[in-house]
Amino acid sequence: MIQVNKINTLSGHRDCVYTLEQAVAAPRRFFSAGGDGIVASWDLEKPEIGDLIAKVPNSIYALCAEPLGNNLLIAQNFEGIHRIDLEQKKELKSVKITKAAIFDMKIHQDELIVACGDGRVLILDSALLAVKKYLAASDKSARCIAISPRHSELAVGYSDDCIRIFDLENKQLKYTIQAHKNSVFTLAYSPNEDFLLSGSRDAHLKIWDVQQKYHLQESIIAHMYALNHLVYSPDGLHFATASMDKSIKIWDSHTFKLCKVIDRARHAGHGTSINKLLWSAHRQQLISGSDDRLISVWQLDFDEH
Repeated sequence: MIQVNKINTLSGHRDCVYTLEQAVAAPRRFFSAGGDGIVASWDLEKPEIGDLIAKVPNSIYALCAEPLGNNLLIAQNFEGIHRIDLEQKKELKSVKITKAAIFDMKIHQDELIVACGDGRVLILDSALLAVKKYLAASDKSARCIAISPRHSELAVGYSDDCIRIFDLENKQLKYTIQAHKNSVFTLAYSPNEDFLLSGSRDAHLKIWDVQQKYHLQESIIAHMYALNHLVYSPDGLHFATASMDKSIKIWDSHTFKLCKVIDRARHAGHGTSINKLLWSAHRQQLISGSDDRLISVWQLDFDEH
């Protein structure tokens, strides 16, 4: 049994909340951004007090907390990337690397990997924010990124319905997977990296066996409408999916069976599309951001008996 309680609703954004990002040094702290160009910092111990970090003119789909130092990378659509000093709330650097939307960013070692709306995946020197290489495998949007250090592989989901797997070191294309019937919105490797999970506008959740060259292990009609995001719990025992159908679903990581549905009727959930999830190590609290401009904080208690 899973007991679900909504313990906080955080307001302050004036448009859709598109992205959430965990602070590196403090599990209780996270960041949010969205259609209003506002980047806010939140403390789960004092969640009612949001702190304005930055404001940019365009929508923000992606944030990336840098592992060293106290900086946050902000992807401003059509204008590139900003590096913000979180203590001083000051811009340290800005680079216009693309005129397209930026849908996802991930750091691996000394590289920043950026998924762009023009279909390119940009590889940047993470310190200098200088483009080293770009991967042009599709002319449709690159929507999401997942990294497997164990297998040295980079997975990218695209709006041409495909997942492409690249070698993480030399960036050569290894596999092209005809994965879904619509745009691939979210990817995540399992904690042991044996599986790659994908979610799509087609509402399906798919599980790919990494060691069998990404053979499809299971296909699940997970939601009524687009599956926007999926995220694993800090202990790796569960994962959560968020959808345009206004629901969050909790799944067992080992069996891929549905454990719990969190929605408006049963838990006073969101009233519109849920765009992003963050499963914090702080008391295993689950955080959701929505088109309704709100951020919800959920306490999930798992009864193992």
